Amino acid sequence: MNGKRIAITMGDPAGIGPEIIMRAIHHLNPRIAAGDLKLVVIGSHEAHRSAADLLDLVDHAKLISPDLPVAQWPDIAFLQAGVATEPIRFGQVSAQAGNFAFQAIRMAVELALSGDVAAICTGPLNKEALNLAGHAFAGHTEILAHLTRASDSVMMLAHGNMRVSHVTTHVALADVPSRMTTERIRRVVDLTEKALRKLGIARPRIAIAALNPHAGEGGLFGREDIEVTEPLVAALRKEGRDIDGPVPGDTVFVKLRAGQYDAVVAQYHDQGHTPIKLLGFSVDPETGRWEALSGVNITLGLPVIRTSVDHGTAFDIAGKGLAKETSLVEAIEYALQMADAGAGQG
Repeated sequence: MNGKRIAITMGDPAGIGPEIIMRAIHHLNPRIAAGDLKLVVIGSHEAHRSAADLLDLVDHAKLISPDLPVAQWPDIAFLQAGVATEPIRFGQVSAQAGNFAFQAIRMAVELALSGDVAAICTGPLNKEALNLAGHAFAGHTEILAHLTRASDSVMMLAHGNMRVSHVTTHVALADVPSRMTTERIRRVVDLTEKALRKLGIARPRIAIAALNPHAGEGGLFGREDIEVTEPLVAALRKEGRDIDGPVPGDTVFVKLRAGQYDAVVAQYHDQGHTPIKLLGFSVDPETGRWEALSGVNITLGLPVIRTSVDHGTAFDIAGKGLAKETSLVEAIEYALQMADAGAGQG
């Protein structure tokens, strides 16, 4: 790892971001002490300190001035992402918290583009708070594409050997067919293959999920899979690539889990998210509450490496000391692995 520095953005400081960051630092501290990893946390220092007190953990992050040269940063640094005008309260939506979340991402992107950090790992943000602060974005993916001036990007979710990229994400279901173009699907396949190679898979096997039930059933249930996906798959195979599809959505993820593929290209948000989150959530059968979540969100197509937790702000448990750091630690591990393979995903 050679002591690469990863930027961790807190996300919404009123959510569970501060808690999972504190727990992740505690979990990773032996590796940091050994010189394998360096961190810079960006967000609300007030919320960070509140999380340390809540969890009764030693705060190893040192608050630094943004003017301090990077070469002088401690192994675990903390950058303040704004000026607090009022206390941030766990579990409460506010414009101030939304602005902290946005400014943390902006600062992290600047550090990544300048080469001062090897990758960005993001905590969860709240879209309502983000928009209250005047930042009209649907989520991280759109913010990062805007800040890096990327022409497009692709969301990949990963949980164990389950890796799913998306043709579309935050769009209405009615708009999916018109966005399911040959050019877009090819772009998603290209970026997915590139990411898989960076994860050590020399010859990726990728399946393209069908949009319609039974891949359209010969046209009875829609023609998108027949007219768009089938010709593209034929062309990709002629190029010598190991691509299958369209594979019906009710079986393609079972085949992925069985190891028949290295990744699946899903056509829309819920098609790709549901299987990953179903497997990733750990639920207490007695209380019905989720205890932990395993899984990572990776943005492909950017000039920087970005990974993220695969869960939201969980305002209902924020400030209660219940949130687990599993997904964040996994996201940091993915970021390090991809950084070792080379910068950028575009």
